[in-house]
Order: sequence, then structure tokens, then C-alpha cells
Amino acid sequence: MPSARITVDPHFAIGPIQRKLFGGFVEHLGRHVYDGIYEPGHETADAEGFRQDVIDLVKELGVSTIRYPGGNFVSGFRWEDSVGPVEDRPRRLDLAWHSTETNEVGLHEFSGWLDKVGSDLMMAVNLGTRGTLEAIDLLEYSNIRSGTALSDQRVANGKADPFDVRMWCLGNEMDGPWQLGHRSADDYGKVASMAAKGMRQLDPSIELVVCGSSSAHMPTFGEWERTVLTHTYEDVDYISCHAYYEEKNGDLASFLASAVDMDGFIETVVATADHVGAVRGSKKKINISFDEWNVWYIERFHGVDKIEGIDNWPVAPRLLEDIYSVADAVVFGNLMISLLKHADRVTSASLAQLVNVIAPIMTEPGGPAWKQTTFFPFSVTSRLAQGDALQLKLDAPTYSTEVYGEVPLVDAVATHDAETGRSAVFLVNRSQTEAITITADVSALGDVSVLETHAVWDEDVYAKNTLEDRERVTAKTNDTAVVADGTLTVTLPPVSWTAIALG
Repeated sequence: MPSARITVDPHFAIGPIQRKLFGGFVEHLGRHVYDGIYEPGHETADAEGFRQDVIDLVKELGVSTIRYPGGNFVSGFRWEDSVGPVEDRPRRLDLAWHSTETNEVGLHEFSGWLDKVGSDLMMAVNLGTRGTLEAIDLLEYSNIRSGTALSDQRVANGKADPFDVRMWCLGNEMDGPWQLGHRSADDYGKVASMAAKGMRQLDPSIELVVCGSSSAHMPTFGEWERTVLTHTYEDVDYISCHAYYEEKNGDLASFLASAVDMDGFIETVVATADHVGAVRGSKKKINISFDEWNVWYIERFHGVDKIEGIDNWPVAPRLLEDIYSVADAVVFGNLMISLLKHADRVTSASLAQLVNVIAPIMTEPGGPAWKQTTFFPFSVTSRLAQGDALQLKLDAPTYSTEVYGEVPLVDAVATHDAETGRSAVFLVNRSQTEAITITADVSALGDVSVLETHAVWDEDVYAKNTLEDRERVTAKTNDTAVVADGTLTVTLPPVSWTAIALG
């Protein structure tokens, strides 16, 4: 049996873990909103039409800040459509997903749902087909208490107190040719700078996210970041990263190493941002908002799910409803490890998305809600990862991949909360055939023992939870984890994700 060694020492902190790292993303796309979080006729629906079973699962998931209302959707969105009496709101064509948006759920309703699940709003403004004035108007409507036309309109619409939105995205994926209003980095940087300056004149306390690359594999990657930040460096707080991963052509070995790509993506963007700062002579640091990340089988969407036709604009169609396997959950958990390993600069992130659409939670209209395999790594990591992320000394065997070359069989990160004295270790085994024994020196943590363990693995790495078998895959305990004489030992099954709490 192969083995690996790690050293866990709270003196080697990467940085504090911000709760915004465990954010989510709700887009008006497919059945995410309608028949997802909102289904007035459902037996669990509350007085506002929101499914209580979904609310309970979102609360268990532990999401902090939720990005809204898109995504590609936002580049054609008119925010005014989503406020005021519901019966007066217009139906609009959503060009991004070739659907009809009823606007039955809008800003006020979604804010009320966030109160129910205990999450904060992260708002995206439309810089695709609109611009600075519309962004400022939405900010005024949202954050000014009263006394102006737009703030008084909000009050008249039933919200006396401001929404007080703290984080704002300056458009979405403007590097992508698929995006309404797509433009060059130079043109977008100018527009984003104007919008940011205008918004800060109204509310200097907000945090702003400028669009980075929608993938590290875009032909403009790197140069896009440099150009956009050259225009906006002093105007914004974050630059975004987006990344999705899928198993291609049966290459499970490379898929299991997807976090290697995420690590490189983050480190390249940090280096580029710091280069721009150095050129400008600025002492400011731009952080990363990794506000779209997940496993997404995008080739399926382009193959069979895509909606087309001038007279075919359905409401809430079944779109992007990927059903996730154990292997997907292991990769997903590894992506969370990557985010934690860069907690000094990745201080906000949004899992895309939450319900039905490439989501950890699924629903059936008039039926049940259930957890996908990816639910477990997120909910456990969100709960256990407290305090500081720790830099680990890792010594592990490697294996060969077609896409990423030679990579470690094991990836890991640890966290430590000085206030509570509790720590956690998160691990993945990428081997498809062999269990791996981990020996971890935890003596620097003091006299600790194993408090709880959670793991995802199965003899069938493609096992999934479905409507017909909603609990085929669950989080298990790993009873091999023990601490003796300052050493934690645990055996990781093949293709597995494991979390161990210590205290």
C-alpha cells in the first residue's frame, strides 16, 4: 500500500479563511428559481411560495454570500423588470439561455429568500447591454435609505430598509464571445472603471469585482487580466476567476487531478495582478473572487440540451441538470482544497450553482428534494474549515496524467482555529486502484484526538443519487483515522475525499 506524509503546524498559516469563500450562486436559468427554490403549489411551500425543504437543505449546505441574478443571464437583464407589483412585471426573452423570464421572482422576493436561508446578497450589474447609469440606479435603489426617487420607489415596493448590498460584480464573463455585449479587454476595462467610479461616488463602502477570464484556457487569458486591471486597479477590490471541470474521453486520471489546473489558474492571476500593482507603484493588493466554480459537463449542454428556434422560448426548462457521481464529488472536494490553499488571496468564492442547475441540491416538481454527491464535501468543509488555512509539508507518490503530467496521488490542506483550538484536515486520494495510508505529524497542534470524520467513496466511482435512489451515496465515517503520540494516521480508499476534525 502506498503512503504519504504530511506535517500540520499552526505556525505556518496561509491566511484567515473568509466566510465568503463558501458562497453560492443563483441564476435565472433553467429550473433553478422556478420549480427549484420557488414552487408555490408544492406541499412544503411557505406563504411566499418558497420550498421549505430546499431552504432547509441550503441552510445545511452552509452557503454565505450568494451571487445573483447571473451569470450570462445578467447581460440582458433589466433590473427594473424585477421590482414592483408582480402582476405588472413584464415577461422577457432571455437570450443567454433561450428561455422566457416571467420576473415572478425578483430582487425583493430573492432578498426575502436569502433572509430565510441566512445568506447575504452579492449583486451583479449588467455591463453587457447596459452601463454606468443603470448600475448606479440599481445601487441607489438598493442601498440608499430614502429621500430619492429610486429609494422611495423601493420603500413603496415594500422594503423600508435598504438591501445594503456589500459586494457587486461589474458584469459577467465579458471576455466570452457568447456574452451579450462581449468586448475587448481594453473596452471592457474602460467601461468597468467608469461604472466602478460612479458606484463608489454613491456608496464608497461597497466591494467591487471586475471580470477576469471565464477560463484559464481562453485565448486572451493573462493578457485580459493585465489589460483590465491596468484600467481598474484602483477602482476595484477583486478580480473574478471562473472554472468548470469535467471528465473527457474516459480520462478519469486527468479529471481527478483537475485541482492542479485550478491551482495554476489562481497563482497566474495573482502574479498578473501583483505585476500590474508593481507597475503602478501601488501598495494595494487585488484579491480573487472565484465566483463560478464546479464540475460541469458542458459538452452535454452543447450536445443535447441546447434550446433553439425563433418560436421556442420555454419557461423554466430542464437545463444543465447534471447528475453527479462519486468521482465528481472527489474532484469537487479537491477544488475546495485548492480554494483553501489560496485563502490569502482567494477571499470570496461562489459555487455555481445551488439548485437543479449543475447543483448540489435537486428537486422534482411536486416531489422531493435531495442531495447530490457534491453536497457532502461542501457542507462539511463549510462547517469545519474555521480560523486559518495552513501550509502543509506534503510528501506523496505521484502518478502520470495525459493532461497535467506527473501529479501527486494525494492532495491536502488543513485549517486551525486558535480561538476554539479545533483543527481540520482535508484529503483526497486520486489513485483509482490503491488505498493510501497517510501519516500526519500533528504534534504542533497539542494534545488532540479525532472528533469526527466524513468521507465520500464507493466501489463504483460512478455511483450517483437519483430521483429513484436518492441516498445511494452518502458521507461515511472513516474509522481508520486515529491519533497516537502526536501522529494522525488514516487510510484513504481509492478515489476518495476525506475530512477529519481534530480537537
